[in-house]
Amino acid sequence: MSINPPILQNGDTVGIVTLGSPLDASVIDARISTLESIGFNVVLGKYVYAYDGIVSTTAQRRAEDLMNMFANPNVTMILPTRGGTGVKDILPYLDYSYIKNNPKIVSGYSDITILLNILYQLSELTTFHSLMLIDFRTNTPAYNFNQFFAATSTLTSPRLISNPPEIPLISLVGGNVTGPVVGGNLTSFVGTLGTPYEIDTLGKILLIEETHEPTTTIYRYLTQLIMAGKFDDCIGVVMGQCTNCDTSYYTSYMDLINVLIYPLGKPLMTNLCTAHGYYKATIPIGSNVNLNTYTNTLTVLQPTVSA
Repeated sequence: MSINPPILQNGDTVGIVTLGSPLDASVIDARISTLESIGFNVVLGKYVYAYDGIVSTTAQRRAEDLMNMFANPNVTMILPTRGGTGVKDILPYLDYSYIKNNPKIVSGYSDITILLNILYQLSELTTFHSLMLIDFRTNTPAYNFNQFFAATSTLTSPRLISNPPEIPLISLVGGNVTGPVVGGNLTSFVGTLGTPYEIDTLGKILLIEETHEPTTTIYRYLTQLIMAGKFDDCIGVVMGQCTNCDTSYYTSYMDLINVLIYPLGKPLMTNLCTAHGYYKATIPIGSNVNLNTYTNTLTVLQPTVSA
């Protein structure tokens, strides 16, 4: 059972950090204005605007910013500005016991996937595969905000995770399983295999999504996970979208699912709106969910924040 962070309420303070690649200052400022306009206070990490090439600044400084947000009693939610790359660099510099004793909402996707899963694995914290600062735009789809705030600002339970009505969920392998959900961006957690921070899928429901990778790369990464035993260990699979993933050798993302994942025989749902897509479902990493591919439903079984 994971530890739920305190509920997010209007007027709470959001801590903004840059944990991977840098983001243009004008974009950061515009998104902060949106956050403030909907009723949140904002506090900035020391290195939010830093720029040092592929990553914003050193791993130690990025980790320091994150730990300072966990230490700030006024901060309820921590929002990374973006993902990009380099987030795994900060993991050796985090105090996981301190984080466990000072739980806060942490949300993100892309390379933030690594942080979300490790905070669950090493601090037992429920985290959220959902919006980052960059997504707080005036034209963000209502679906995305509805999903996000249903998970972070209500105690609704059980809660169905569903796509917008015009986008069907597709179940390919029958089954009815319940367990913690883990996963997220394929590239990001493949990059941690063989390290102390690789994803633990034992007894878990595994979520996978990707963006801007050709299906040749997706093939490599999926087979790497299969050979690493991650699909042997998991009890069910949810394949999110592969946004802007080019077809290689006339083989689509769906073709790869049918060839590589379907034969594994695990309960399998596909086409969930996730992360890099226009519509973004909110997945509470570490929370118990029920995957029922007979009824084509994915249900969060308990509140994901605490009163």
